[in-house]
Amino acid sequence: MRAPSQVTARVVAIEPAGAYQLLTLAAPTVAAGSEPGQFVAVAVGGPVTSMLLRRSFALYTADPGTGLIQIVVAEHGPGTAWLVRVEPGASLDVVGPLGRPFRLPPEAGTAVLVAGGYGSAPMFDLARRLRAGGSAVHMVIGAGSAERLFGVDEAHAVADSVVVLTDDGSRGIQGLVTRPLPQLLGPAGASMVYACGPMAMLEAVGAAAASHDVPCQVAVEESMACGIGVCMTCVLPVIGADGRTRMLRSCVEGPVFDAERIRWKDVGTLPADVLGADAMVVH
Repeated sequence: MRAPSQVTARVVAIEPAGAYQLLTLAAPTVAAGSEPGQFVAVAVGGPVTSMLLRRSFALYTADPGTGLIQIVVAEHGPGTAWLVRVEPGASLDVVGPLGRPFRLPPEAGTAVLVAGGYGSAPMFDLARRLRAGGSAVHMVIGAGSAERLFGVDEAHAVADSVVVLTDDGSRGIQGLVTRPLPQLLGPAGASMVYACGPMAMLEAVGAAAASHDVPCQVAVEESMACGIGVCMTCVLPVIGADGRTRMLRSCVEGPVFDAERIRWKDVGTLPADVLGADAMVVH
């Protein structure tokens, strides 16, 4: 992986994409070194602002040829509200590419890619790379409603099959993204699962994969305030190869982890058996 860079990125375009905004940025250094699953951290609020923390976004596309990257932004608070209202031609302070990407399989197989909401963003470049390596790709895309889906048309272009689900049934099948997994992981003979989306969804996908003895990589959506491993706000308990649990930083050791290594029920807590827990407790 290439070391991240802090760059001034020019806003090339901003356009609506359902419930989200798609930002295209000129950032050649970032585009040249990124891999599916990595992210960028963007400064928000302008040069004079009280919003000191960056906002992190998974890379949707990164084209070394054009030097362009794209991110999908959902308006949640003041930072993203400011970001979705920037004008083409404006400059943004961007750090990236950050984090550890999805790992590609050593040999061709059958991959199931599961995405929720704008968690679909990193899945399309991943699908292209998997298919370029000879793997078959089946995508499952879900969201609460039709307008919160992202990239359904593109999914049909990059995957061998696509299943679309919404919680309210406004598009595709009504239900959760886990609904088609027994069929995809069973008779289809899937050899790997990749997932990105809300944490509850990732836990459920990981459990489904484990029940079929299929390895599963997940890109977690923990809050990343700094993006470079300094602030420790995005830690979660992860079991290491030695069987010991450590609090790992999603932005540095992740955001991609093996689903079976994450202690899902303990996310957001400090388990007593975590390595170094005794030193982290406030007395």
